Parts: sequence; structure tokens; C-alpha cells
Amino acid sequence: MTRRAGTRGRLPAVLVVPAVIGLAFLVVPLAGLLVRAPWPTLLDQLSSPAVGEALALSLVCASLATVICLVLGVPLAWLLARGDVPGRGFLRALVTVPLVLPPVVGGVALLLVLGRRGLIGTYLDSWFGISLPFTTTGVVIAEAFVAMPFLVISVEGALRAADPRFEEAAATLGASRWLTFRRVTLPTIMPGIVAGTVLCWARALGEFGATITFAGNFPGRTTTMPLAVYLALETDPDAAIVLSIVLLLVSVVVLASLRDRWIRGAT
Repeated sequence: MTRRAGTRGRLPAVLVVPAVIGLAFLVVPLAGLLVRAPWPTLLDQLSSPAVGEALALSLVCASLATVICLVLGVPLAWLLARGDVPGRGFLRALVTVPLVLPPVVGGVALLLVLGRRGLIGTYLDSWFGISLPFTTTGVVIAEAFVAMPFLVISVEGALRAADPRFEEAAATLGASRWLTFRRVTLPTIMPGIVAGTVLCWARALGEFGATITFAGNFPGRTTTMPLAVYLALETDPDAAIVLSIVLLLVSVVVLASLRDRWIRGAT
């Protein structure tokens, strides 16, 4: 124990200096938001119609996108973790593509598929009169597309870490696979689902590229908080700072809520 503590106590300068610089590189810009924030008028800015409208729309759309991700993502994670399907590794790679794909490219892809002249959007428009681009529904779809991999990866990791013997015992007692999933698997992986849901919601809340490409930027209909920040930088910098601080606080709350989980995973 003493040796381990002593080993951790030795910090070579060749590592400390770039580490401090790296920390400053990440922290100083965030601190700049707080330093330049219009604190005397902060409440007035938050109560302005434009800020309140963007905040409400962002919260609603991010929550709806998270619900979609839960309904579709949990079964998908189960398929990747437990399903005996050919090409499972390739399917997993496809699921994680939105993590590394530029969000703008994701928005273009959604337009090509769900736009009025898209592969599926053509039939939605001609058969049902449904047009998804440049609508609030389009915002939800764009956010779900970008955020779902966060949920799937988290839940799949929880499924892989779960002890399968409990499920095998339930099957031995005559429980169906659906009953086993509901009564045994879900409670076991619930921490992973909660963590993935929080990350998914936070990612949806901060989505910009796919949203502006697929849903546009129409105040009251598709202008979420990140888009409002982009607009406000040109006309009202104080409002842009206030919205940025709100998004920063949300990110801090998300990290704080997942802190214990990460610490347990690292020990």
C-alpha cells in the first residue's frame, strides 16, 4: 500500500507541465463564459421570450428524442450483446458510426432519406402527406439519430458485464425469454440504462449540425438552444453567453450524476 502511494506521489515535470497546459486548454474557455457572463441582467435574459422559447423547445425535443432512443436503443443493445446474428460486429460498427460522423453529414443523410424527395420521404409525402424536414418532428429525429449510439453503447456494455447465470436460472424455472428480460435482465442492467439515458439526453440537448441541416432554423419551431446561440452571436452576444451557460450547467449536472458510476468503474 505504501509503495503504491509512493509511486503515485512521484510526478515527473515532463508530464506535469503538459498536463497542466492541457487542463488549462480545456478549462479556461469554459471559465471565460462565466467571467464574461452578464450577471446583472442574467435573470432578465433568461426570462426573455427568445431564450425561454429556445429552452422550452430544446427540453421537449431532447426528451422526446430520448424516449425514441430508449424504445429502439435498448432492444438494439440487447441484440448486439446477446443476439446470435450473423455480422454482429459489422452491425455494431454501423451503430457507432453517428459517434464519429460529422453531424452535418448526418443531417444530409436524413434529408436524402426522409426529405420530400428522399428514399422514404417521397412515400411519406405522397401517401400520407407527412413532411418531416424543417419541422419540430424533424428536430426530434435529428437529435435521436445523433444521440442513440450513446444509449446503445452504454446498455450493451451493461449487458455484457451482467452475470448470465441469473437469466439461465430463470429459464430453468420455466420463465419465458420476455419474462426473463423484464424481471431479471432489466433490473440488472438498470444502472447502465440510466447512465445511457442521461448521456443520450444531454447529447440530444446539445445537437446542432444535424438539426440545422435537416430541420432548419425557424424560431419557435426548430430553433433549439444551440441554434439560438449561433443566431444570438450576431445580434445579441449577451443572450448567446446566457444560453451557453445554461448548456454548460446541464453538462456539469450530467457529469456529476454519472460521477459515482465512473469512479466505481475505475476502481
